[in-house]
Amino acid sequence: MYIQDSSGYILDLIAKGEHQEQDFKFEITDARKIAKTLSAFANTAGGRLLVGVKDNGKIAGVRSAEEEGHQIVSAAQLYCKPEPNFGIKMHKAEGKTVLEVVVNEVVQKPCYAMDADNAPKAYLRIHDENVLASPVHLRVWKMKRVQRGALIKYSAQEQVLLSHLSKNKTISISRYCEIASIPRQRAINTLAKFVHFDIAVPIYSEKGFVYQLIEEQSLA
Repeated sequence: MYIQDSSGYILDLIAKGEHQEQDFKFEITDARKIAKTLSAFANTAGGRLLVGVKDNGKIAGVRSAEEEGHQIVSAAQLYCKPEPNFGIKMHKAEGKTVLEVVVNEVVQKPCYAMDADNAPKAYLRIHDENVLASPVHLRVWKMKRVQRGALIKYSAQEQVLLSHLSKNKTISISRYCEIASIPRQRAINTLAKFVHFDIAVPIYSEKGFVYQLIEEQSLA
């Protein structure tokens, strides 16, 4: 990797802090953990990982650019399915080496990260966190791979959902199962349909994902 002397560029990035499209890593010791970050960026809007930078923004530099770079490649090739498109650049900043890993958003979602048991888990990047995608996200992504027509008529269960959202603004999967007396998978499918057709949107909260009508969100 070619080393660029680009202190100004790196300091400008660091000044923006960690956010939805940027993360700091002091060092990489576990390729599986980095796979989560790659998955989250790939499933959202892409992003940048700065390796050799502490959480507080202080530049520590990497001990071995070759070893850290190998861990990133291993994370993408061995622990992400499918492998996300990414690039690695090496920078000199304040006399120390910082790796910039730029991850592109994938076209066909999801991009999974394999956990310790080699089970595939899909992540999203929300603010400065890597968050496990909900079953509704997984269903929406599957629906996008299969062309579907417009939603013409609401079923009885969908009318229940609309009525609840108009009065209570948000709903969880479990709550929808309860008020509509339907199995969890049917609730997931219906919520996914609403998200897919831009009727509702997932909102992340401390308790996980809830769902809100898009027109309600625009008024918030």
